[in-house]
Amino acid sequence: MIYLRKMTEENFIDAFNLKLAPEQERFVSHPIRSLAQAYVYRDQCQPFGIYEDDMMVGYVMVIYDDDIPEYDIWHMMIDEANQRRGYGQSALDCVLDYIKTKPFGSSNRVTLTCNKDNIQAFHLYKSRGFTETGAEDEDEIKLSLTMQ
Repeated sequence: MIYLRKMTEENFIDAFNLKLAPEQERFVSHPIRSLAQAYVYRDQCQPFGIYEDDMMVGYVMVIYDDDIPEYDIWHMMIDEANQRRGYGQSALDCVLDYIKTKPFGSSNRVTLTCNKDNIQAFHLYKSRGFTETGAEDEDEIKLSLTMQ
């Protein structure tokens, strides 16, 4: 069963060992960069390891933008060796369940960006109800979801 575990001093090194296929590296920032951002935005974000039993199989960060207000999903990735097992779908469901608890503020809006060429991720997000906003930044398409 897939679940999220908050990043701590006990597990952050495991995130550094996650790998993407070389052709996927342009789609998402490595957890090293993401954890640095998490430190900077520590009052409004939570990084997670994505786990199957006791093994970290991926990484994701949830950040709250209180200027808008909305929740953003950043840097979600599943390790290359663990892809195509449904972990991304399960992890996204866990992230959305976490956001429903409104840990940083009251908002039902969730956004993320997806590289135009990352067809698999794009289909995953669409399957969970995300829709294109029409906003683009370089190779990234912005998608949003309004939760009930």
